[in-house]
Amino acid sequence: MSVRTGLVGVTAVAVAVALAGPAAAAPAGDGHGTGDGHDATRRAMDAAVRDGVPGVTATVRDGRRTWSAVSGTGDLETGAPRSADDHYRVGSITKTFVATVLLQLEAEGRLSLDDTVDAWLPGVVSGNGNDGRAISLRRLLNHTSGIHNYTEDDGFARTYFLKDGFLQHRYDTKTPAELVAVATAHAPDFAPGTDWHYSNTNYVLAGMVIKKVTGHSYATEIRRRIIEPLGLHATLVPGTNPKVPKPSSRAYGKLSRSDTGPTYDVTELNPSLASASGEMIADSADLDRFYSALLRGRLLPPEQLAEMQTTVEAGEIPNARYGLGLIDRELSCGVHVWGHGGGIHGSTSEAVTTADGRHSLALNFNGDWSGDSDAVLEAEFCPE
Repeated sequence: MSVRTGLVGVTAVAVAVALAGPAAAAPAGDGHGTGDGHDATRRAMDAAVRDGVPGVTATVRDGRRTWSAVSGTGDLETGAPRSADDHYRVGSITKTFVATVLLQLEAEGRLSLDDTVDAWLPGVVSGNGNDGRAISLRRLLNHTSGIHNYTEDDGFARTYFLKDGFLQHRYDTKTPAELVAVATAHAPDFAPGTDWHYSNTNYVLAGMVIKKVTGHSYATEIRRRIIEPLGLHATLVPGTNPKVPKPSSRAYGKLSRSDTGPTYDVTELNPSLASASGEMIADSADLDRFYSALLRGRLLPPEQLAEMQTTVEAGEIPNARYGLGLIDRELSCGVHVWGHGGGIHGSTSEAVTTADGRHSLALNFNGDWSGDSDAVLEAEFCPE
């Protein structure tokens, strides 16, 4: 999406990243399965590579048909192509998984989304005008809490997004409490419920609530409740592991406030800096399966799915409204797609499906500065 919903994407003021020039492009082509009617999607993928993205991978499920394609390169040193089976960091797509777990807990009667943050995490959101007693769990999930986004903190950005800081600190472990403390060192952006602003801090707190309610980490609950039941074999919550499983491509960024200059391989990093706001890894086929199952009601009872799809205005994201970890986006042809975007170092992803869960698309750019992911979505769902 134009305003990239992710760890890196929503901090564009602090982190602007681009390739020095277009990568040598391999035309998009079928990876797995066959299908017709995707010429526009292929062209949009190739256009992203011409714009400077090293490589693109995408998979579509439309009914029982699956179509995959790749464009560009997965490794700027060797020229190896991207793969339809690539694992990649999905960034803020993690938020939909976290929200799903909280809604499952609500359906089980173990919490209410109208509970305050302080009821579950006493004193965690406090100081500098922050008050967890005035913020509901629902306001965390739909980004109306007003809690400052920790990734917009200038010191955090210098340490983890710009070259000198990132290269020194890429393997640091950050605890959720440390991330929240960065946010609460700032005054709230607005009073709870009076505005909307995308804040990764909201979902770090949501992950902490899951642990408090269940006694298990959000990673354990996501594996038990979503990954294993759906058979998402390429999906994982890596914790502090800096590696991306094979098959995978390299991930690239500028680590600069400018979209020019050297390109850095940023594939390896300790994803604890993202925590429950953007830690996960998956592949495109798994993301298609997840969002299709979610919208078809396989993961949530009707009441909770309706809650998830109850949206608020999200002015930072064009032609979109934000639910509970789920974005409703109206495309140019009037089609609505539901899903989420994700940005983290060297990785820009989108995963969406139609309201009936029948037509799904997941894609990844292995660069975080350039290319139009919107155009790929438009090409797939509005090809005429």
